[in-house]
Amino acid sequence: MTPNNKPHNTYLSKSLFLRGLQCYKSLYLDRRRPELRGEISYAQEKLFERGKEVGTYAQMLFPCGIIIPYEETPVSEQIIRTTDEIKKGTLTLYEPAFTYNNVFVKVDILHKGKKGWEIYEVKMATEIKDIYIYDVAVQHYVLKGAGLPVSKVNLVYINNQYVRNGDIEVAKLFIIKDIAELVEEKEGYVVKEIESMREVLKEDDIPNIDIGRHCHDPYDCDFIGFCWQHIHEDSVFELKGRGANGYELYKQGIIHLKDVPQELLSNNQKIQVKCTLEKKDFINQKKVKEFLDSVWYPLCFLDFETFYSAIPPLDGTRPYQQIPYQYSLYCKDNADAELRYYEYLSQPGIDPRKELIEKLLKEIPENACAVVYNKSFEIGVLKSLGGWFPEYKEKIDNIINNIIDLMSPFQKKDIYFWQMRGSYSIKAALPLLVPELSY
Repeated sequence: MTPNNKPHNTYLSKSLFLRGLQCYKSLYLDRRRPELRGEISYAQEKLFERGKEVGTYAQMLFPCGIIIPYEETPVSEQIIRTTDEIKKGTLTLYEPAFTYNNVFVKVDILHKGKKGWEIYEVKMATEIKDIYIYDVAVQHYVLKGAGLPVSKVNLVYINNQYVRNGDIEVAKLFIIKDIAELVEEKEGYVVKEIESMREVLKEDDIPNIDIGRHCHDPYDCDFIGFCWQHIHEDSVFELKGRGANGYELYKQGIIHLKDVPQELLSNNQKIQVKCTLEKKDFINQKKVKEFLDSVWYPLCFLDFETFYSAIPPLDGTRPYQQIPYQYSLYCKDNADAELRYYEYLSQPGIDPRKELIEKLLKEIPENACAVVYNKSFEIGVLKSLGGWFPEYKEKIDNIINNIIDLMSPFQKKDIYFWQMRGSYSIKAALPLLVPELSY
C-alpha cells in the first residue's frame, strides 16, 4: 500500500503497454514520476503532425466514417460515444475507444466488413516493424475482451514506390497487410506482459534497470536525461565507427574513454581517444594534401536544402523523396579569381524543381569540380532532378561525375578535432574550422 493507504493505479493504455515492452522502468517513470520526463523536441512535434496527416489520408480508404474525438474528451465519454455509434449501426469509425481489464485502446480505423469488424492500424513507416505487431495485438486483446467480434487485423503503411500523378490515390499510397496470424501468435504474450507491467506499477521503488540499447530502440525514450545522468563527456558512448562498441564496453564496467583497452579500438577510434584525452587535434598532412590535389578549377561548392513528406506533395514525387527548394553555389574559375556566389530559394506554395535546376545549370561551369559535404545526399538530389527532367539528365550526370566529397577526410579521420566527439557531420566540423559560422 502507498503512504496514502491506497493501491497504486495499474491502468494501462496502448501507448503505455508499448512503452512497457521497451522498458519497465520507462513505464514506471511515466506513471509514477512524470516530472522526470524530458521536453518534447521540435522534431518530435513535427513527427506527430506528420503522423496525423498520414492518418487523415488513410481514413479516405474508408470514407464517410464517424470520428470519435479524443482531444479534451474524457476517456469515459470516448467509450460511450464509440458504443453508441456501434449500436446505431455505423460501419466505419475513426479513433474509436475501447477498454477491457483496465486497458484502454483507440483504433485508427474500425470498419465493419461482411464477416465482422476489421482493425486497421495506420503507420507512416514504409515497412512492417515488430513493435507494430504488438501495437495491434494489444488492440485485438481489448476489443476481443470487450466482446466485439473481430474478423480481420491489418496494418496500413506507406508504399514508397507510389508516384503521385494528379490527386493522391490513397489505394496506391498505402499498403494494407493482413497480420491476423502474427497477432494471434502474440495473444498469450500480451496477457503475460500486461500482468508483469502491473506488478511493476505496484512497486514503491523505481525498477533497477540499467541503460542500454533499449533506451533508443524502437523509440527514443523521453526519460534518457534522468537515466543517463551518470554518463558524462568523454564516455565510451562517444566512440563511433567500427571497433569497440560503447554498449558492450559499458556492460564490462568501462564508462570513460581513458579506461578502454587500446587493443579493442580500431585505428580511427585510437585517433579519437588520443585526441580527446590529450585535447589535441590530428591532421594527416599527406592524406589532406592528396585530397587537395584531387580538386581542380573551375572549383565550385554546392549545397542543397530539401524537404520531404510521407504524402508526396508534387507530381512525379514519391513518399519521403527529398525535394530541393534551395541551393547555395560558390564558384572560383582559378586560384586568382574572385569567388562568385549564387543562390536559389523557392517561393512558398510553388513547385520549385524546374526553376531550380535550370538556374543551377546556367550558373555552374561546365566540367567544374563540385565540392559537396556528404556526396550521397547531394548526388541523390541530383539524380532525382535528372529523373524529373530527363532533358537535363546529361548535364546533371556531368555534375555528379565531377563531385568531390569534402566530408571524406573528416570521415576517414585524416582531419580530427578533439571537440568533434567522434562525429564528422558538418555541424560538428564547421564551427571548429570557422568559429564565426554555425550550421
